[in-house]
Amino acid sequence: MEAMEIDSPVDREGDSGRQPEVAAAGGATDANSPVVITDSGSSTEVDEDDDESIGAQAEVRGQPRLPATWAFSQRVVTGRAASTQAAAQGAPIRRRLRQGLRVHYPSQTAAPSRGFPDFLLRAPAASVVEPESGSTTEVSESDEEGEEAVEGNEEQPSAAVESAEPANPQLHSSSQHTRAPEGRPTDSTSVAACERTDVEVQDIQSASLLPSSQSEDSEGNTCTICFEAWTAAGKHRLSALRCGHLFGFTCIQRWLNAQGSAAKCPQCNKKAKRSDIVLLYASKLRVLDNTEQESLKKSLEQEQSLRRKAELESVQYKLKLQVVTNQYGQAQQELQELKALMAQAGRSSAHSSSSSSSPLSTLAPSSSQRSDGPAPAQYLFTKAVLVSQAGGCRVLSYCEPLSCLLASQPSPHSTLVPGCGVKKVSVVNMKAGQYVPIHSRQIRGLAFNRQNDSLLLSAALDGTIKLTSLLTNTVVQTYNTGKPVWSCCWCLDNSNYIYAGLSNGSVLVYDTRDTSTYVQELQPLRLRCPVMSLCYIPRAASSSFPCGGLITGSLERGCFWEQVNETTYRPHILPLEPVGCIQDIQVETESRHCLVTYRPGRSNPSLRCDLMALNRTPQQDSSQLPSCSCAPVQTFSAGSSCKLLTKNAVFRSPGGSGTLVCAGDEASNSTMVWDASSGALLQKLPADLPVLDISPFSFNGEHFLASLTEKMLKLYRWT
Repeated sequence: MEAMEIDSPVDREGDSGRQPEVAAAGGATDANSPVVITDSGSSTEVDEDDDESIGAQAEVRGQPRLPATWAFSQRVVTGRAASTQAAAQGAPIRRRLRQGLRVHYPSQTAAPSRGFPDFLLRAPAASVVEPESGSTTEVSESDEEGEEAVEGNEEQPSAAVESAEPANPQLHSSSQHTRAPEGRPTDSTSVAACERTDVEVQDIQSASLLPSSQSEDSEGNTCTICFEAWTAAGKHRLSALRCGHLFGFTCIQRWLNAQGSAAKCPQCNKKAKRSDIVLLYASKLRVLDNTEQESLKKSLEQEQSLRRKAELESVQYKLKLQVVTNQYGQAQQELQELKALMAQAGRSSAHSSSSSSSPLSTLAPSSSQRSDGPAPAQYLFTKAVLVSQAGGCRVLSYCEPLSCLLASQPSPHSTLVPGCGVKKVSVVNMKAGQYVPIHSRQIRGLAFNRQNDSLLLSAALDGTIKLTSLLTNTVVQTYNTGKPVWSCCWCLDNSNYIYAGLSNGSVLVYDTRDTSTYVQELQPLRLRCPVMSLCYIPRAASSSFPCGGLITGSLERGCFWEQVNETTYRPHILPLEPVGCIQDIQVETESRHCLVTYRPGRSNPSLRCDLMALNRTPQQDSSQLPSCSCAPVQTFSAGSSCKLLTKNAVFRSPGGSGTLVCAGDEASNSTMVWDASSGALLQKLPADLPVLDISPFSFNGEHFLASLTEKMLKLYRWT
């Protein structure tokens, strides 16, 4: 039950000597002292200033002695009866409420006191919305008729009406509205007072919502067992279990001790024990909810992995398609050759039958055969591809697995990506492709191995050699040589070894399985000149030259490093021209020939290319070791100008028999093609600038020749 406190001061205009007595459960009390009425946990304090008469006081004293709540209810009923009687007699009902009526609402969780039930305190016509708990309402109401109440008659019914204020504080404002039609107030001041009362009640209801929002904000700072805020120190300090949930130390300790061996976390029901409690040191705990962000990251990583997998599968399928295309081209070529042989066999049989019938016509078929015979095969221009607009291209190589040519060039965007790299040129559509940055300075050598793994070996003047995967266009391994590198090549007998020719004349041997440093260094025998060319000759079952090794070419001389075993190399000086004339050395592995290019000099005013046959002198006795040497086979002459260090080529003829020699001529800006067996000049392929490098290759059963200048790449097809 609530406790209500009513202050009933003596009327100002009446007799101040009299004090009314009110019958209560505990006995009579003074009129000026508060009357306490128990109610359901709330306290209401009412101040009244009435113009009560002696008869009204006597009527109040005449009430039966009952509990305070029943007495207050009887006062309400009696007051209403008196006011009704006065209205019937025609006397005006006058009442006056003193300013300062306050209503207090305690917490709803307060325990109700023992007493009469609340329905005895409810007025019959009361219907209002209950305000929130814990709020305070202060209502001020002016006189209904101003000074007329002081000057008019002081009647008893008005005193009875004033004493009949509702006991429930929730019905206070509504009782004023229910009594308004009975008294029919005509003063505008009373209407304004009622409106102010409604506005204040709305403010109270809106203010009562603030504690709930504050409690929601503080949910993360309370223990989920006792619902009290944890502390930074003491017995109820912040602690956590292995599952990560937070509790007060004493609460979770008692919880686990009470459950014994089957103890679990109060929130997630995971097994826990007392030793799992960890004290946390945090003055203020705030957690950022990044669950959605982490899920997005995981989904992004999954998408990226699926994309990489799809790209890898796409490359693998492209390689398989390329292999199938090559096989189809070879089969088609074989079919054409078979058709040509069948046609030739048919013509020969017809010719034999005609010659037997007319013996006088023996010379005619021979002459007609010479005139109708097929024209000699040659290279025809196919397409020119712009590699670098600014120039700077240097070396050229062909990647068979990807069917593309690689030309070295400076970076096309030097401000964003400085350095040098290679430009891919697809031989499928004859168009320039992607640029791959590799080195910081000019590239001097490019080479591929026989494994067809699309792994490019490159050497540059920045003192490094690098292995680059053309499948992903990334550098997978870098070796620092400490000096500018002029040339490089793979070991064709063991693909784990690579060679790098330095500017001081030495050759470094690297093992790709050892990424730290080189495994061996081949020192120059005499002068220290840059190693401009490196070529490896694999071992072969040849009676003239069965051994394998490395041929190095510098300005001073050529040397063959015979590989005795994986760690032993034996040098053999090749009998070449005097010092200062050698420009380039290239090797044809099948015929065991090498092409040595000499720059123009005093003894030879033009560019000269000598085709040399490698041989090995047999061992004379046990004290002497076998020696390796070379002998000239054919000599080819070109123009008289040679200012650039160009690279030439020697390779098997696409026709299937013989060997072709190709060299760039600076005087005529062209590529010259010779027949190695006869030494005759077969073709002179024009170019806009001096030819720097030449590379023959085969694609889809057809043979091509590529020549590189500083800006352009020209492609020729063998027909």
